[in-house]
Amino acid sequence: MKLKYVIYREDKYYVAQCLNVDVSTFGESIQEAQQNLKEAVELFFEGEGKKADYIEIEEVLLGETVLNV
Repeated sequence: MKLKYVIYREDKYYVAQCLNVDVSTFGESIQEAQQNLKEAVELFFEGEGKKADYIEIEEVLLGETVLNV
């Protein structure tokens, strides 16, 4: 199972968010956030998470825009 994820900085932590399933976590470094996400997704599937919850993602594009709201 191949995971696609994003990591971004929020205050003093790095937040790791999986794009394939609804799981996120954080760490004090990028590497810690990445490892914590791997463990969190493994626990997700050991618990009540089902393989049907997994969304296959072929390509990831990152963008940024401004909304006037």
